Order: sequence, then C-alpha cells, then structure tokens
Amino acid sequence: MTDLLTLATDPAAWLALITLIAMEVVLGIDNLIFISILTNKLPEEHRAKARRVGISLALVMRLALLSMVALIVRATAPLFAVWGHEFSWRDLILLAGGLFLIWKATKEIHHNTDPDPHPDVFVPKVSMGFGAAIGQIILLDLVFSVDSIITAVGMTEHVPIMVIAVVVTVAIMMVAATPLANFIHNNPSLVMLALGFLLLIGTTLVADAFGAHIPKGYIYTAMAFSVMVEMLNMRARRAERRRRATAAEAAQAEVPSGH
Repeated sequence: MTDLLTLATDPAAWLALITLIAMEVVLGIDNLIFISILTNKLPEEHRAKARRVGISLALVMRLALLSMVALIVRATAPLFAVWGHEFSWRDLILLAGGLFLIWKATKEIHHNTDPDPHPDVFVPKVSMGFGAAIGQIILLDLVFSVDSIITAVGMTEHVPIMVIAVVVTVAIMMVAATPLANFIHNNPSLVMLALGFLLLIGTTLVADAFGAHIPKGYIYTAMAFSVMVEMLNMRARRAERRRRATAAEAAQAEVPSGH
C-alpha cells in the first residue's frame, strides 16, 4: 500500500502512465481492426457479443501475462539461431501471428475481389461460426498481448502502472469497437483499406520476428495518411451524389405538369 501511495504522488509515475496508455492505445488499433473485420462476418445479432468476448479475453490475457512479467522478460532470450539470426519465444509468436494475419488478409482480399455473385466479406451466407471467430480472435489476442506487455515492461518497472494502463486501454477498445466496426461495415470502400492494414501489420510482425524492426511511427503515419485520403474520397463521392440528386430534382421540376 505504501508503494502505491508513493507512486500516486510521483509525477514521473503519472508521466509514465500517460505515456504507456498512449502507446498501448496505438498498439491496440491493430487488434481492434482485426476484431472489427472478423466480427462483422458474424450474423448481426452475434457481433456485439463477439466483440465484448474478444476484447474481454484480450484484457484477461494481458493481465495473465503481467502476472508472469519475469517469464515474459525471459521470452526475449535466444532459443536457437537460423542463418545467423537468433530466435526467441517472442520472435516465434510474432512470426506465427504475422503469417496468420497475412494469410487471413490475403484470403479476405481474394474473397472480396472474386467475381462471385456475393463478393462482400459481410454477406451472411459466408458468415463464420461464433466459435471460429472467437478462436481466431484469441490467437491474435495472444500475439498482440505479448507485444503489448513487452512494450510495457520496456517503458516502466512498476507493475501497478502496467495494470492500470492495460485496463484503461482495453476499456477504450471496448467503447471504440462497435463504432469502428459499424463505420467499416457502413462504408464498403474501407473494407479493402482495413484488410490492407492487416496485411501491412502482418508483414511488419514477420519482419520484426526476423530482427528487421520497423518503427511503429512509420506504420501508423502511413495508415493515418491512407485513412485521410479515403475520407476525402468519401466526401467527394457524397458531394457527387448530392449534385446528381439536385440535378435530377431540377430536371423533374422542369417537366410540365401535364406530361
């Protein structure tokens, strides 16, 4: 209790907490995009429940990993070397998760561009089962949780700060999950962009596993720029639809009432 009171009155601890929460929220975007795309493939009545279950499992997994901080730190110790590169448990987990994301994103992109009568990835006919969706969410939760906790361990040595940051981050994810999923669902052009993000994230995880670290700032800046461009495209399409509607109404008003 004394340690907690000391942390609560330490400005450096508050700065570490705020910084860690910001970092965890950014890292959580990847997880949230995957959950949003995956749960949108479920029947509508099961989507919100699947998001709650998936994000709750992410919280449980992160807290469980925090209880094994010493083990997580050792997860970065080399296990074996291939072609001069040493692999740790963290590398193997990132490699497996990255390959899974690449496979999943490629499969969905192929399905979304296939000349099929129902190419939309959200068509109920091709909806996956609830259990299958949760299983895939758990797999990626593990990958992102390990990366998240290792980042937290590298930023602070105080477990209470890590726990608070993780709980706050997951709470933000819980609030943002449904609006993000609905936004993606209601704007089909964003589906391909989101799948492209997953492909990029998967490639980054694989590169990280092989020791080629790509600064996260570059990745998220590219993603933010892509979203901004797509928002401008969406705005332009809406303006074009309004112009066409106005022109149609004007043309209809010019037609003599007798005709």
